[in-house]
Amino acid sequence: QVQLVESGGGLVQAGGSLRLSCAASGRTFGSYFMGWFRQAPGKEREFVAAIWWSGDSTDYADPVKGRFTISRDNAKNMVYLQMNSLKPEDTAVYYCAADARPRAHRDPGQYDYWGQGTQVTVSS
Repeated sequence: QVQLVESGGGLVQAGGSLRLSCAASGRTFGSYFMGWFRQAPGKEREFVAAIWWSGDSTDYADPVKGRFTISRDNAKNMVYLQMNSLKPEDTAVYYCAADARPRAHRDPGQYDYWGQGTQVTVSS
């Protein structure tokens, strides 16, 4: 089992940057596939980015590709989301999620563990 705690959200102007962090408990963090998702008011939770167990592969949703970077430090039990060139449409609650082996990593239903979320607000 793993517990996740996000931090780093806040209010930023369009074009700015934020770095989200997700701290994980447990000794087996490296055995978990990690994802970032977001949910805007009135919308479904959507995939943002994912990183494979050892960090050697990543995947991004098209709207964030080239602007966001996911990374992980298995020695520190941390996963990060660097967000650059932020847009008002990036405004949402951002969640990190973990699963041992998701069948479809872009599907939020495939993840067993979730953090409480951190609010990101981008003003125009």
